Amino acid sequence: MMAGVKLENPGQQLRKLREQLGLTLRDVEAAASSIAARHNNSEFAINLSRLSDIETKGVVPSIHRIYSFATIYRQDLYEVLSWYGIDVNQMAVDMKFVEPVRSHRNQALNRVPYASIPVRLDPSFDFKKTCNFGRMIEKWGVVPMVYLETFQDPRYTYAYLGMEDLTMYPILLPGSFLQIDESRNKVAVGMWHSEYERPIYFVEMREGFTCCWCSVDGDRITLQSHPLSHVPVRILRYPQQAEIIGQVVGVAMRLDGWRRNEHETELPSRSSQN
Repeated sequence: MMAGVKLENPGQQLRKLREQLGLTLRDVEAAASSIAARHNNSEFAINLSRLSDIETKGVVPSIHRIYSFATIYRQDLYEVLSWYGIDVNQMAVDMKFVEPVRSHRNQALNRVPYASIPVRLDPSFDFKKTCNFGRMIEKWGVVPMVYLETFQDPRYTYAYLGMEDLTMYPILLPGSFLQIDESRNKVAVGMWHSEYERPIYFVEMREGFTCCWCSVDGDRITLQSHPLSHVPVRILRYPQQAEIIGQVVGVAMRLDGWRRNEHETELPSRSSQN
């Protein structure tokens, strides 16, 4: 930042936008009133005194008024939020501060417009060899998500494995992020050479989601847990009580010290399940 240059506060930025568009305070008040009327919600309205306070006294507008400002000034909503210290591009980082105990679909980032990705790799990088990928990245950059559309595949959805979901432990550790191929929503039948070859499915039940091996017999589906997890096998009506969202085809999980929460009990023994 150049010395002696004072950054504009949010109110000043809003006033600058208004003046650039040739709008008066009354113009903004009238437009916001029309928006409020259309949505039948007075929270979208901005009266003259409040508008003046926002522009000159640093008063923080409500989320409804921020929407009105963005609409009236033809400004990106996320940009206006960033003026008030809300950077939606930081959601992925801030999500680490909570670890939901139940498995679920992760939809928090569906509309985040930008992503930080590696934009330059070390020339010595060889994708055929195992390496520390972090050391191979020479530069990170922020790019609009629209530029990543070439990687989009409508078959895939993404999920988070809850910290209390031990169904596929130790193959899938709680806290893992999963890639689900929704086109593979039918149970495959075959002979598997090992447990790692057998397909794992992401299943939606009435009480939530889980990952497991599956087998279907008529109108019954068996949700098979890993034997070492000690989670009981569940047999449900299919598809009334359990629906297969798709097959787990990718996983990202930590291997350096996943720990059960202190308040949880130890894994039950097999004898206690009988």
